[in-house]
Amino acid sequence: MNRSQLMWLLSSLLLLGSRSTQPLTPAMPVLQLLTDPFLQLPTSNSVRVVWFTEFEGTQHLVQYGDQLHHQVRATTQMLSKVREDQRSQVGGPKINSQGDPPPVKRQIWRHEAVVPAPPDIRVPYRVVSQAATGQVVSDRFTLSALPTPGSPQKILLTSDHQLKPMTPANLQKVVETVGQVDAVFFAGDLVNIPDRASEWFDDRRGNAFFPTLQGRAHFKLGSTLYRGGAIIQSAPLFPAIGNHEVMGRFSKTLSLADQFNDAVPRAVAEKRYHQNVGGSSPGQGVPPQAWIQDHSFNVDTYRELFSLPTESPGQERYYALTFGDIRLISLYITHIWRPPGLGPQTKGRYRERESDLAHPNRWGHGQHIFEAIAPGSPQSEWLQQQLQHPAFRRAKYRVVMFHHPPHTLGDNGVPPYTDPVPTVKRDPDGTVKSVRYQYPPEADNLQHHLLPLLEEAGVDLVFYGHTHLWNRFISPKGMHFLETSNVGNTYGAYTATNGQRRQIPPEFEGHYAAVGDPNGLAPVVPTLRPPVDAHGQVQPYIASNDITVFSILETQTGAISSYQFDTRLPDSPVIKFDEFYLGRH
Repeated sequence: MNRSQLMWLLSSLLLLGSRSTQPLTPAMPVLQLLTDPFLQLPTSNSVRVVWFTEFEGTQHLVQYGDQLHHQVRATTQMLSKVREDQRSQVGGPKINSQGDPPPVKRQIWRHEAVVPAPPDIRVPYRVVSQAATGQVVSDRFTLSALPTPGSPQKILLTSDHQLKPMTPANLQKVVETVGQVDAVFFAGDLVNIPDRASEWFDDRRGNAFFPTLQGRAHFKLGSTLYRGGAIIQSAPLFPAIGNHEVMGRFSKTLSLADQFNDAVPRAVAEKRYHQNVGGSSPGQGVPPQAWIQDHSFNVDTYRELFSLPTESPGQERYYALTFGDIRLISLYITHIWRPPGLGPQTKGRYRERESDLAHPNRWGHGQHIFEAIAPGSPQSEWLQQQLQHPAFRRAKYRVVMFHHPPHTLGDNGVPPYTDPVPTVKRDPDGTVKSVRYQYPPEADNLQHHLLPLLEEAGVDLVFYGHTHLWNRFISPKGMHFLETSNVGNTYGAYTATNGQRRQIPPEFEGHYAAVGDPNGLAPVVPTLRPPVDAHGQVQPYIASNDITVFSILETQTGAISSYQFDTRLPDSPVIKFDEFYLGRH
């Protein structure tokens, strides 16, 4: 039963419970698109148009051209993992029940058509979805193929939307300030729980992922209603995987949030497979890779939602492409987020909770990395090839995007980016007394391997997110680092002047940085209108629950401009507070 049918049924039940004696003549469910169309994977002569419905339909088309006289048929596939649970914010009032019922699969269909298109010319289009009971037609938008080198482009740099309260305001101000952008580079954390369908499509709070990027949001801050921005209907979206795109171990009974937080390293699942699966053990007959994925983590919903290049060993997980004057390399650099606390019941970065010690199957394994970037890993070997690729070498601007911050004032820059090394203490009888994790700084995969590769190759910009603030850095050799993830809420910045300190275990004091950039760079003070604190001191960051930030890369000049908007003052102007330029070639 789809949502339209469900809402009709609920309405019918309400009518039956009324005192009306009129016969009940239910109307057919109203057909509607679940999203507007959006653009994916442009080539030199085409672009893909994608949209979603809650009905399978009989035919789905893209009509295009000045008079919409041309059409191409879409392929349709149902999403395999999206579900709703007791904590979903969808439909009418939440159902009250004893405990959490198991998640329920939600039937959502994805439609995709490859549309012929010229570069640098905007072509009108719309989509039509046909069902046995009628059809639904979208508004008109425009599309184009990959831009040619030299054509001026405006690129939105964003990350960490996660249904945060300021996101609709942020995207609305993007459109009001710079107009239609030409592409979106999104450095991860698109939603909170990737298998919860409503977070992508129709969360009842009005700020789900697609509505905010399509100008269909309906979210109030104070007394001001924000609709987001109609952006991706006419601009291709290029995302990177953040920790919130990764689901943990699959379960038919646990809540989606519990599954999300229950990832374990792939090597742990492989070991358990070889130990426990076989003979009459559960899992017999299941393909090994499917069993291991179900018992570790997956990015299935992310991969099903988006069409991205598939030439790398990781397929859509990491990729490279040329967009006009930009060579973009998107990497899969993220780990599971664990809390930094040291309390006895913390399943955290630095310890296992005491109640789990006798149950290794419940261990969280610290902040383990999802996809290796260490020397010799498939992603690293592929990256080194890409850094020598002719398309990279001749690009005017070379941009590398991923989620985890290599330089930051935020909390998530600590501990070092490496797999945790466990220390297990046992009693003489073998009983586990504690499990603690450390992260050797000398093994930091970003500082000692990735960044030297990027610097040597002449990368102009390293763009990332994860810590929910705005700050930027520049290396001694001139490579720029930008985090512009203060789109929604913030978790603070840690500097020597603001009195905030990261939570560091006592045994690691002096080894992990409590303040400042853990990797030794001084933050750059904004060049135009730097923010000031309550004492009038200039600050090199924006970490706010009231001020939202977005950044735009303009290829005609190489300028990256950052803008701020104070949501407490809805009639106030958007302020450009920082600007710097790419282009050393």
